[in-house]
Amino acid sequence: MTAEPKTSPLHDRHVALGAKLADFGGWQMPIEYPGGGVLREHTAVRERVGIFDVSHLGKALVSGPGAADFVNSCFTNDLRKVAPPKAQYTMCLDDATAGVVDDLIQYFTSEDEIFVVPNAANTAEVVRLLQAAAPEGIEITDQHTEYGIIAVQGPKAPEVVAALGLPTDLDYMSFRVAQWEGREVIVLRSGYTGEKGFELVPRWDDTPALWDALVEAMAPYDGLPCGLGARDTLRTEMGYPLHGNDLSLDITPNMARAGWAVGRGKDAFWGKEALQRQKDAGGYRLTWGLLATGRGIPRTHCAVKDASGAVIGEVTSGTMSPTLKQGIALALLDRGVAEGDEVVIDVRGRDLPAKVVKPPFVQVETA
Repeated sequence: MTAEPKTSPLHDRHVALGAKLADFGGWQMPIEYPGGGVLREHTAVRERVGIFDVSHLGKALVSGPGAADFVNSCFTNDLRKVAPPKAQYTMCLDDATAGVVDDLIQYFTSEDEIFVVPNAANTAEVVRLLQAAAPEGIEITDQHTEYGIIAVQGPKAPEVVAALGLPTDLDYMSFRVAQWEGREVIVLRSGYTGEKGFELVPRWDDTPALWDALVEAMAPYDGLPCGLGARDTLRTEMGYPLHGNDLSLDITPNMARAGWAVGRGKDAFWGKEALQRQKDAGGYRLTWGLLATGRGIPRTHCAVKDASGAVIGEVTSGTMSPTLKQGIALALLDRGVAEGDEVVIDVRGRDLPAKVVKPPFVQVETA
């Protein structure tokens, strides 16, 4: 029997707003809301402000003496490049193949405490791997339903967060544990849309009240609740990867051009040797951006062909860019492909001409 999807602490709010709901990693989450859907919500974030319920994302606590060193020996990025209180993007790799089990955010709270936020569908596996590798004295606690997460994104995001009395004077990827109406909220300067933004992490039961306050605070700016449909178009415009599409057990950091999140100088991390072997061997496909020059929308798994009709790659993420009004895609392409090359995307048997580009597809002001 298929398990019933889990619901976020804001599920009743989404239902009341008439949201279109769908399964995301075993969680029933909003895709879009009535009144304009993805296009309207996308535009609100690019031009003003929007809020997203991303409480389906996992949460786990790694604690105990030497927790930071332990986590640093597991995941790709180098925690020693930052200092608390700082968060960092990183990846959990399969040790044998260097495929990406998950990409996640690690909150460096102290030497003895790291709070990790994996993707919803991969949380159990990430927790399992950590628990299996943890030495005596290190505890891994699954806190998936102890916290909610609300992302506030867009040029007016600082004003909305400040209206609640929460801190906004944070450097990118810095966080602070703050108080809102006597409730503890972690405020992280971050986001998955490319815009100015924050991710607010309240206790699970405090999440509805915080959502309501944010809805009220963003009203003067014509801000909107936004679904995960707009989150996807926004992140694709920035060229940000989605696990399961652009990162996977079959797509390594080398292939995804994610070497910036790999601490190759570290003594160890899961998949380090396999990743180096692949790099030394070469020949693997690389991620590029594709900008459609004809009318059409690229979709995941569409074949990419060169001028002769030979297949040279495959789309990993594709959509219509609401900002550019053009089709855009991320794709894995053969070596030898270069920026500016003209290619063809096979969209259900119809050829869609496109140009090879380097993401991001749009430029935004994030300072």
